[in-house]
Amino acid sequence: MLDISYIREHIDEIKANSKNRGSKVDIDKFLGLDKKRVKLIQEVDELRNKKNSFKGKPTANELKLLSKNKEKEETLSKTLSEIENQYFDLLMQIPNLTHPKVKISDNEDDNPVIENKFKPTKFTFTPKDHVSLAEKLDLIDFERASKITGAKFFFLKNEAALLELALTQYAFQIAIKHGFIPFVTPDLAKKEVLNAMGYNPRGESTQIYNIEDSDLSLIGTAEVTMGGYHKDEILKELELPKKYVALSHCFRTEAGSYSKFSKGIFRVHQFTKVEMFIYTTPGESEKAHQEILEIEKEIFDSLKIPYRVIDHCTADLGSPAYRTFDLEAWMPGKPNKNGSMGDWAEITSTSNCTDYQSRALNIKYLSKNGTKNFVHTLNGTAIAMTRPIIAILENNQQKDGSVLIPEVLQKVVGRAKIERKDK
Repeated sequence: MLDISYIREHIDEIKANSKNRGSKVDIDKFLGLDKKRVKLIQEVDELRNKKNSFKGKPTANELKLLSKNKEKEETLSKTLSEIENQYFDLLMQIPNLTHPKVKISDNEDDNPVIENKFKPTKFTFTPKDHVSLAEKLDLIDFERASKITGAKFFFLKNEAALLELALTQYAFQIAIKHGFIPFVTPDLAKKEVLNAMGYNPRGESTQIYNIEDSDLSLIGTAEVTMGGYHKDEILKELELPKKYVALSHCFRTEAGSYSKFSKGIFRVHQFTKVEMFIYTTPGESEKAHQEILEIEKEIFDSLKIPYRVIDHCTADLGSPAYRTFDLEAWMPGKPNKNGSMGDWAEITSTSNCTDYQSRALNIKYLSKNGTKNFVHTLNGTAIAMTRPIIAILENNQQKDGSVLIPEVLQKVVGRAKIERKDK
């Protein structure tokens, strides 16, 4: 969340930024609640101070006054609680500030391309999509998963299962080489942590699966658990940056995605992801953001998958993000806007969230000069199944129906090529 003092002092900027980010939050209503909240806090504090000012045994008149003040305090406290619920709900809807280099646009597809790596794969034959390839090579079982769990779940089999393990191991190796500490995180988090991280676990459009009769939710990314890892802590500046790489399962309802491309394992309810997370000082956060992006590029450079880097415009920025870069892979089996086959699709994302999350989670650092400030938090995908598997299958398919395995994954998979089992 943003600093309330900053909001009060930069009302026009906050309104313009919210509009640019597509947020419909009512800033005027929020500021009205803010004034009422401040006034009520002052009145409650005054009543408590009066109560604490009495010394010795109170007289009959003083007892009456204390009783009257107690009733008034209880009434004001109840009103304050109701206002604070509305106040914090609106505060969490106000998006983060935006990096000055981010393009202002109301079209979420209007993301500038800042780099291209490898050209889209060309074939001398008609390529198949990953669903057809997986069927021929016995790699994914949708039918049995549907019997057990429902639509948009799947079993990975044979080399596809080994590909996930190989990609996971490879992503960890690269991140650890760059100084990241490895973690395996819980797949659940408290709703207060989800809220603080900028993920809304409520409402019809939520992407979150909530656990009935509890305050827990299934996480959609290890960003949530690693972001909450230092909740209510004060770190030392000399310890920063803290760089973590974490494995978790991820669960998403995919609410509102009915019109989006979702064939096969492209858009699913559960997948495995390796996530990078950094805590650092404000002065180092842009450098850390570039570091995460370079690691993402290093991973996909080694896999030799064609990709491009895009810089999210304002309409496509998530609420906590100050700036976000994506890697989009070329997927020969994905239909494009013209109806022909072959299109780009997100495979990684990295965001600088500045102090937006740490303020809500109360994570500070003690500077060398003794002052306490909020840390900056950054997140980035090292690898997120299942789309890299799609990209490998579709880009590396051969005319005979086999698929070449990237060299850096061959040791774990145990072979250089996936071939039909009935040959």
